[in-house]
Amino acid sequence: MTAARPLETKPAPSPCGESAGAGLPQPTAEAAYQLLRRDTAGAESHAEPVAEEVPVAMVYNGLSHVVMMASPTDLEDFALGFSLTEGIIDSKSELTDCEIHAAGEGVEARIEISARAFFRLKEHRRALQGRTGCGLCGVESLDQALRDLPKLNSELRVRPQAIHRALDALPALQGLNRITHALHAAAFCTPDGEIVGVREDVGRHNAFDKLIGTLAKDEVDTGSGFALITSRCSFEMAQKAVSAGIPVLAAVSAPTHLAIKLARSYDLTLLALARSDSMKLFSGARRLQP
Repeated sequence: MTAARPLETKPAPSPCGESAGAGLPQPTAEAAYQLLRRDTAGAESHAEPVAEEVPVAMVYNGLSHVVMMASPTDLEDFALGFSLTEGIIDSKSELTDCEIHAAGEGVEARIEISARAFFRLKEHRRALQGRTGCGLCGVESLDQALRDLPKLNSELRVRPQAIHRALDALPALQGLNRITHALHAAAFCTPDGEIVGVREDVGRHNAFDKLIGTLAKDEVDTGSGFALITSRCSFEMAQKAVSAGIPVLAAVSAPTHLAIKLARSYDLTLLALARSDSMKLFSGARRLQP
C-alpha cells in the first residue's frame, strides 16, 4: 500500500485491468435543497454533493449470494474483503476473478472462487434455508456466532500517542466524507501512527471490508499495524479485525458488550471512544506501551 494519502475512490475497475462495464455509478451526486434558518423567515435554495448509496450484488460462480447497500467505490476491494471476513474464502488465492458490472440501478460483483470454496458456500446456504430472522439471531453462544478463528498472537506494541497521531491525520484523508459528510472510514496504520491506507463507505462494515480487501490484495502483514475506524465497534467489526489478523482496533465511538467479550476471547486489543485527548482501553493492554 502507498504512503499516507487517500487511496483512489473512482468507480472500481476490474482487478483484471479495464473496467468490466460502462455506466457504473459515481460516488457522489448533486442534490438541491432548501436551507431553513432558525431566525430568518423564508428559505434559501442551494445544491451540493451527496453520497451515493447503491445495491451491490455479490454473485459467486453465477450464484447470487447477497445484496449489500454500499458506496460504489473500490468494489473489487469490497468483494475480496467481504469474501474473506465472511469466511467464504480462506485466502485471496481462492478468489480467481472479479468483474464489476452495472446492473440496473445497482452493481453486480461477479466473483469467481475455487471449487472448494464454492462447495462450502452452497452447503452453508442450504443450512440457512428455513431460518427466520437475520444476523446473529438464534445463536446460543459466542462460539456459535464466531467462526473457528485462531487467537491473535501478534507481539505488536503501540503507544497511545501513535493512535492519537492517526486520529489527527485521518480527516484529511477522507476525501469523499469531506465532500458529503456521510461516509465512514477504516484506516490501517503503522505502529508509529502513520496511515498507509484508507477506505470509505456509507456503511461502517463495508469500509472495513474494503480496507481488509486491499490489505489482502497488496499482501500487507496485518499483524504489523493497527486499524482505526470512524464508527462504533460492534461485534461484527471486532470479528472482522480478528478474521483479518489485525491485533489492535481503535474506534472513535463506543463498543458493544459482545464486541468486548469477543476481543477478550481472541486477544484483540480494543480501544474505543478515541478522542484527541483520551481513549478507553477495553482489552489487550499488553500491546500498549506507556
